Amino acid sequence: MVTKQDVIKALKKCKDPELDIDVWTLGIIYDISIEKNNVSIKMTFTTPFCPYGSFLVEAVKEEVKKIRGINQVDIEIVFDPPWKPSDELRAMLGV
Repeated sequence: MVTKQDVIKALKKCKDPELDIDVWTLGIIYDISIEKNNVSIKMTFTTPFCPYGSFLVEAVKEEVKKIRGINQVDIEIVFDPPWKPSDELRAMLGV
């Protein structure tokens, strides 16, 4: 059975090409739900005009699909709430 931890592990392999930080650590993954080995992910981008948005969506889909037993991966892009980096992430970025 696929778990949320399995999905998180896969998400940690997907890096934002501009920031070189994985999507999980960036905090752009808002929700993960698993039903009958179908995964639904709500995610956002660091900005609505992210030039790597489509790349990130495809990278997330492909990496999560590699998990044994996954049938389908659906990604919903949301901008509410707007992304805001955590204090820890701000420190990592030197902001």
